[in-house]
Amino acid sequence: MSDTDDPDASGASDRGGGWFETRPPEAADGDGDTASGDAAVAARVRDGSAAAPADWPERAVEAGFADDADEYYDRLKAATTRATREAVRKRERADDAQLIHAVRAMDDCERVANELAERAVEWGGSLFDEVDPGVEGARAIAAREPENEVERRAVSLAERAAELDDERAALAETIGRIAPAVAPNLTEMAGPELAARLIALAGGLEPLAKKPSGTVQVLGAEDALFAHLSGRAPSPKHGIIYTHEFVRGTRPEDRGSAARALAGKLSLGARADHYAGERRERLHDDLRERMATIRARADEDGNDPGDREDAETEGVTDDE
Repeated sequence: MSDTDDPDASGASDRGGGWFETRPPEAADGDGDTASGDAAVAARVRDGSAAAPADWPERAVEAGFADDADEYYDRLKAATTRATREAVRKRERADDAQLIHAVRAMDDCERVANELAERAVEWGGSLFDEVDPGVEGARAIAAREPENEVERRAVSLAERAAELDDERAALAETIGRIAPAVAPNLTEMAGPELAARLIALAGGLEPLAKKPSGTVQVLGAEDALFAHLSGRAPSPKHGIIYTHEFVRGTRPEDRGSAARALAGKLSLGARADHYAGERRERLHDDLRERMATIRARADEDGNDPGDREDAETEGVTDDE
């Protein structure tokens, strides 16, 4: 952020372009934040630059923008605050930010629904016969007709758990609708929920697009990664991408290769989504071909399910 700008870029005077010169003359008598011209000032403060430094407080006084340097800095603070607020507001309203809110809200609903359901089932078990565990048990309790105040409260608690579980399902449907529009390649490769979680873990689609594939591979496994860096654990092969069938459904000794291949294509997909915003068929074909090659190793080695168990028990690592 700069308090200067290139004069040719914004139509400022040929004197070199102090940020304040964008402000209409009548706005200088205002409070520095609400008068007309603030939007242009904020944009210039946020995006402006100058070829060389200058004594901007002095220039502002000469231009009649401020009475002295202290007033200049007060107005500069107001303008920079507005510029920052506008940038934050724009970022928070971006589609990928809404996807992040949705997936985090879905996780919160699931966690709280399970906790309430556990409490409701435990309570209902002391009042009713044959109560099933989990959210389904809470739904069964919620369907009962209470006969006294205590049962009414237990049924009401079970209803809250069921409602939160319904909200979680509704949020999942919303994610399924908006994720393909936000990140078409990433969503097709990972599925809506995993794509949303990767974007949330990275802090947005742009930060995800800028991350190397090795970082994408271990997103969600930060604790294991830090333990490895401190010498207390082996390097993690994968993070949240383990939930993808391409990794989870691959035999243990090949999961490292599968995780690397998937992370590499997810990284490329995120870049295509952010910078181009269009589906790239070649990325998906390459991923399918690579996974087919990795899974073909099992047929070549002649391993059976028993071999998989032994490999996982012995902690076999990827040899690639």
